[in-house]
Amino acid sequence: MVGLAGRKNCREHTGNTGGMYGTNVAAWLKSNFYSYTLYLCLQKIAEKERKCKSHWAIINCKGGGGGKRMEWLRKLGASIDYIEDNLDKEISHDEAARIACCSPYYFQRVFSYVSGVSLAEYIRRRKMTQAAFELQRTGSRVIDVALKYGYSSPTSFHRAFQNVHGITPTTAKLGGSVLQAYPSIQFKIEVTGGNAMAYRIAEKPPLRIVGIRISLTSDIEENLRAVPEFWKASLQGKQFLEICRLSNGEPRGILGISVYKNPKEIYYYIGVATNSPVPGGMYECEIPAATWVIFENDGRFKEDVQSVFKRFYMEWLPFSGYKYAELPDIEVYPICSGQAAHGHSEVRIAIVKEDD
Repeated sequence: MVGLAGRKNCREHTGNTGGMYGTNVAAWLKSNFYSYTLYLCLQKIAEKERKCKSHWAIINCKGGGGGKRMEWLRKLGASIDYIEDNLDKEISHDEAARIACCSPYYFQRVFSYVSGVSLAEYIRRRKMTQAAFELQRTGSRVIDVALKYGYSSPTSFHRAFQNVHGITPTTAKLGGSVLQAYPSIQFKIEVTGGNAMAYRIAEKPPLRIVGIRISLTSDIEENLRAVPEFWKASLQGKQFLEICRLSNGEPRGILGISVYKNPKEIYYYIGVATNSPVPGGMYECEIPAATWVIFENDGRFKEDVQSVFKRFYMEWLPFSGYKYAELPDIEVYPICSGQAAHGHSEVRIAIVKEDD
């Protein structure tokens, strides 16, 4: 499993004049911004000499599915082992991503989506957990423990420690205080076939998107704040209805698309499929022809769409014979002029056969 959504496969162009319409459907799209719903699961092989025994995954899959299909799971697990083995050293996000065979940005997105916490926050919590153990079981000075876990400033160490434990490092040394222990993450993956996951695979021609966008960064925590605000502002602004009226292609609906070209060119789009000219203040993005797995949903947007992405990476992909195709993931929502919380939606994820 390699790559990231939209990697050098999206050509962008800018229009020249402004829009003049507005609407408000924020209630149902506010939480559905991320096509970044990418998969992280850890496999723990049961060897006794495995370095990090606290990382494991249970694969309960009727019909099996090992070999190449599970190799990327082992690589992702190895990247987490790298983090655990280097809590008292400098941890490189780039190295963790390299071990997992994906870009640093993609690795952080996957980690955040599946674990429910950002990679940076996970590392902070693990470091502060180990720092607390050390302060209580040894006579080490606070400054020495701070330096050991990568904090050259006592102030920054105190702040990080208090954010995790609610007390200062000095207080923790006295004993008798309540501390927070965050163990290394564990993922339990069960693929039993108990719940059907309806899908179809389709070849689709090139797709041209026109809409508005914002620039993102490699800081996933910042993006998690920025994208919902982008949806909210857009839906209350003047361009949303103009974007809706441009829609004349497939898929029909409002699309949420993330595009990664390189660390300095990361974008999030709200747009439609169209062959119309690009209005001013908008951008064009072209996605090449590809094979897509399409999941259709009829229900509440927030729960159903997010569930599809998670189940795709945890249940469908590992045993499908396909791998991620490095193209943007697409969420498709109905065009409406008022507030909506449920209806028909789609998730489209580009895939390629593992042997290709």
